[in-house]
Amino acid sequence: MEKLIVLDRDGVINLDSDNYIKTVDEWQPEEGSIEAIARLTSHGFKIIVATNQSGISRGYYSHQTLNEMHNKLRQLCAEQGGKISAIIYCPHGPDDNCSCRKPNSGLFTKMAEYYQTSLCGVYTIGDSYRDLEAGIKVSVKPILVLTGKGKKTLAEKATELKAHNIPIKNNLLDAVEYVCSVG
Repeated sequence: MEKLIVLDRDGVINLDSDNYIKTVDEWQPEEGSIEAIARLTSHGFKIIVATNQSGISRGYYSHQTLNEMHNKLRQLCAEQGGKISAIIYCPHGPDDNCSCRKPNSGLFTKMAEYYQTSLCGVYTIGDSYRDLEAGIKVSVKPILVLTGKGKKTLAEKATELKAHNIPIKNNLLDAVEYVCSVG
């Protein structure tokens, strides 16, 4: 069985913005996130990025611009020895009633089908409760990071986080150190 890990993008890997990340120049990594991805790679993880990208349906940027952002991510990771195995995203808006937009679990289901594996026990790292909720629905192990919207999530969803026994880490590097130490 392959070692998979699922990472949210905005607020976890890169800096987030309430105004959306609309250009390659606006896409900037969170401190330590590229190093964290390199560390996961060196520990044998296949890294999947699963991200809502409703900016496409809202007309803020195109699929091509999003691909350029992801190429930048892949290049930065490669420079430090990291590798992103797959990037899957939902381009739909919140009112499109799709199954792939988190907190729905469609992105996770697609991953399980692609890798022909159960996601039970796979870690997912996110900064919003909807990221974690999507994973909970398919029995992955969620971790909250306090970057991006993480502090707001902690303040608003403390009861749910505690009920699901969700670890809370400062940032992606901190979460990766935890994942690598517990297996």
